Amino acid sequence: MWPGLSRIILHLLAFCAPFIVIIFFHFHSDHGLLSEIAKNFALLGFVVLILQPVLGGRFKWIERPFGLDILFRYHKYMGVFAACLLLIHPLLLAAGGGGLHLLFSLNVPWYIWLGKIALFLLLVNIGLSLYQSSLHLKFEKWRLGHDALAVLIIVLAFTHSWFAGHDLKILPMKFLWVIALGAAAVTFVYHRIIRPYRLGRHKYSVADVQAETKNVWIVNLSPPEGEKPYDFLPGQFHFLTFHRDRNLPEEEHHWTISSSPTQKGYISSTIKELGDFTSTIGQTRPGDTATVHGPFGRFSYLLHPEEKDLVFISGGIGITPLMSMLRHMRDTQSTLPVLLLYASEDEEEVIFRQELFEIEAGGFPRLKVVLVLSKPRKDWSGEKGYINRKIIEKYTEGRIKGKGFYICGPPGLIDLTLRILGELGAPDERIHIEIFSFL
Repeated sequence: MWPGLSRIILHLLAFCAPFIVIIFFHFHSDHGLLSEIAKNFALLGFVVLILQPVLGGRFKWIERPFGLDILFRYHKYMGVFAACLLLIHPLLLAAGGGGLHLLFSLNVPWYIWLGKIALFLLLVNIGLSLYQSSLHLKFEKWRLGHDALAVLIIVLAFTHSWFAGHDLKILPMKFLWVIALGAAAVTFVYHRIIRPYRLGRHKYSVADVQAETKNVWIVNLSPPEGEKPYDFLPGQFHFLTFHRDRNLPEEEHHWTISSSPTQKGYISSTIKELGDFTSTIGQTRPGDTATVHGPFGRFSYLLHPEEKDLVFISGGIGITPLMSMLRHMRDTQSTLPVLLLYASEDEEEVIFRQELFEIEAGGFPRLKVVLVLSKPRKDWSGEKGYINRKIIEKYTEGRIKGKGFYICGPPGLIDLTLRILGELGAPDERIHIEIFSFL
């Protein structure tokens, strides 16, 4: 609890920094109440913006207590929060005596124009992030545009506040603003330039590529010569950038580590063809290289040793983090009871089908595999349709509260399962989810 609380306290102190400076140095303003509120909204909005590169910079010290998927969602919500603050800022200024011409007139000082442009670009950036999928923007192009706009927004917002902000008349506030801008710049440069360069000097090699199903591939990566694969927990994920010639795209994407930490010679990711880039995974060849950044995430049974009876619920490619956990349990000869409810279209689409039944037969862990097929063959005698309340109650035998639940799969499966478990009385602290998309 303390590691996460300490990060939250630091974040709150950063939010409060401008107000602490104002109070400590007894800065007074002759402006009215609405103008003062507008000013404070602008100060807080700028601080939120300036901290965004830190939240999105994949710093393990910050991510570790929460998980990167949660941190990235917080990053998204804080961007929306900043936009709300900065939208209200000019409205309150106009209502507090600035007049409507502040909003609509073209005859305003240049630094007011910079503020308007920064706000417009912020709204555009948020809109593109929220609707990236609907707009059919490729992830890498969206990411480059998002970062470029973020830099421009912060520079414009800084310049606007520097010349328009009454509080920045005092030297300590100017010092704080310069420090904040410098910290954001250093963070961004490290995240986008320095760290990739350092990681690129220790590239992993593609050992082999295996077809698991007709559209799912297993990529095994060997560390640089003389090095061991980095340590990770079963269920965590990493970012990979494949470096392949043959005119194949070079993009960074996050994938779960499907191998077990006990497999010391390599790390594996199991990748499904879901888009333009992943459709080329089958063209990856032994000898190609990859930049690896990880591990991240908190979706691992090892982080919850108090849970002694586990239920894994998965759909499609969502089996990969659960497979890493099952392999680790097998290799460490764990005797934990584990129920796996695995949804798929048909038997041919079941990833790791043979290995799952081998683990079940081996007894480590005490695994029960239940396949739920939505489009089975006519001779299929197992569960049909989709994972629902009836199936969950049947295989858990109605004993819900003493179990730990690990859920990974499509959004529809996750949402439905969470609702069912809530209705059945499963405690929130015993429900763990892994979300594929960060957006």
